[in-house]
Amino acid sequence: MRKNSMKNRIVSQEVRRELSRLMLDGVKDPRVAPLTTVTDVTVAPDLKTAKVYVSVYGDAEVKKNTMDGLKNAAPYLRSMLAKNLNMRLTPQLFFVLDDSLEYAMKIEGMIASLHKEEDSGEEESSEEEEGL
Repeated sequence: MRKNSMKNRIVSQEVRRELSRLMLDGVKDPRVAPLTTVTDVTVAPDLKTAKVYVSVYGDAEVKKNTMDGLKNAAPYLRSMLAKNLNMRLTPQLFFVLDDSLEYAMKIEGMIASLHKEEDSGEEESSEEEEGL
C-alpha cells in the first residue's frame, strides 16, 4: 500500500476521530491536560504504527506531563481502538507534540500588532493633512 493511498488516508482519519473521542472520555490519567487535542494521525503504510500529533495548551511542564501520561496510556488507547474499529491490525501509537497551533497564534499576534501600528500611523497622517 502506498503512503498516500486512499485507504491509508481513511484509516488515519478514523484513528484520529476515535482517539479524539477516547481522549475526551477514556483517559483518566491526571497528568493528561484537559485541553489536549489530537491534531493529526499518520498511519504507516503497513498499518503497524501510527504517529499521533497532539496539541497541549499550557506551559512546558504541563506539556511534558501530558506526553508522559499519553505514553503510559498508549496500550489502553490501542486496546480501545482494537475494540471500537474493525481492523485486522491495530497500530502501535507514538505520540508527538504538535506546537503548530501555538506558533500560528504567535504569528497572528505579530500580524495584528503590525496592523495596529499601521492604523495608528494612518490616523496621525490624516490629522496632519487636515491641519494644512
